[in-house]
Amino acid sequence: MNKVYVLDTNVMIQSPLALLSFEENDVVLPIVCLEELDRLKSDEGERGANARETIRILEKLRLSGNLLAGVKLPDGGTLRVEANFVNVTLPEGLPEVKNDNRILKICKGLADGGERIILVSKDILVRLKAQMMGLTAEDFTTEQSPRLTEQYTGRAVVYTADENMSGFKKKGLPVEEVYLIRGDEKTPFLPVVNQFVIIRSELSDKKSLLGRFNGKCIVPLESLKKEPFGIKPKNVGQRFMQEALMQSADAAPLVIIKGPAGTAKTFYSLAVGLEKIMNGSEREYRRILVTRPNVQFDSDIGFLPGSEQEKIAPFLRPVIDNLEVLVDRDEKERYKDEYELAGKIEELFARDYIAAEALNFVRGRTITKTYLIIDEAQNLTPKQAKGIITRVGKDTKIVMVGDPEQIDHPFLDERTNGLSYARERMKGSALCFQLSMEPDECERSPLAFDAASRM
Repeated sequence: MNKVYVLDTNVMIQSPLALLSFEENDVVLPIVCLEELDRLKSDEGERGANARETIRILEKLRLSGNLLAGVKLPDGGTLRVEANFVNVTLPEGLPEVKNDNRILKICKGLADGGERIILVSKDILVRLKAQMMGLTAEDFTTEQSPRLTEQYTGRAVVYTADENMSGFKKKGLPVEEVYLIRGDEKTPFLPVVNQFVIIRSELSDKKSLLGRFNGKCIVPLESLKKEPFGIKPKNVGQRFMQEALMQSADAAPLVIIKGPAGTAKTFYSLAVGLEKIMNGSEREYRRILVTRPNVQFDSDIGFLPGSEQEKIAPFLRPVIDNLEVLVDRDEKERYKDEYELAGKIEELFARDYIAAEALNFVRGRTITKTYLIIDEAQNLTPKQAKGIITRVGKDTKIVMVGDPEQIDHPFLDERTNGLSYARERMKGSALCFQLSMEPDECERSPLAFDAASRM
């Protein structure tokens, strides 16, 4: 007996191809979802685009048969629009006029008729109400990454014979010469290309070297002695981060950095960008372009007065905070003249060293010779992440930074956000460097470090 998956509208708003993602099983689309898609189709930004794409998929399926009776799907299942069960009684306290509850009525009607139904919704409260009614409900998991603790970190600690340490800087180290320690056992090290490595002598943990796997062997870091824009790395994670960011756009067009607040993800990304643009013998990139997933140039900010830059500015205040530290390194004098400090930052924007754009403008272009920073990337949807990465043109470097434990998007979590999705899909690519910063690498302040460890 096939399973029957009843879809909530929010599943299609995140991933229109969800309609075609249930293999040989049957998919039911409550008629109220059509009303919601109709309401959303004229929206700007991600929701409107996904609503329109879903409608186009439905139109292709409509042309192949009767959606009310059910049409065949490519993988063998069926899709039908369900308009019945309007007289099904809901538990007291659930108003029938609410769209979520109209979907639950259809689920209950199908279940009462003997169907093996599963409600698929991105809304936790809808899933909770379904469970209270004795219905099976689950999240849409097709684009789901492993749990946060199981995700790839881009770094490892390995051990080697003490005599191998002396020749590492000249000739590197074969993977066969190192091993991991799992409990009390030695296990082979099976690295991923571009994975960072802390190499420790098997005689003493205090004797260590830093390297990365280049696909053939473990090689020394290239940027250990560099100080981009005058910034010195303060811990192992920042040394690894500097190595990834300092790589050219040809060698590493994509860098993904995950970590808790205060680990200098955005700060270091900006420092390396400024170094590449302002201090090199030639300007490696045209400019730094900064965007954030929660900044859409649509109805949320479109009504505000001023230019695009002026409208976006409040949302990019965290970037400005980092620039204040970078353009004036004297902590005692930095804030004595706020106007002078603001003038230095305004000059960076005026001379086109840095620009900020709304996310939907970035996604619609081919981006060339640009150092693109996507701040707070944990609030990207998987489709947004793919849309941006696939827009990369010649000589462009994308830096995605974020913390999957600080997600603001109502329908994303640590496993379904675009940052985690990109990390999982790009793992093992020779064109991608990845790194997870550790809580004890927080350098913002003693309080930030303590909070990152405790909270």
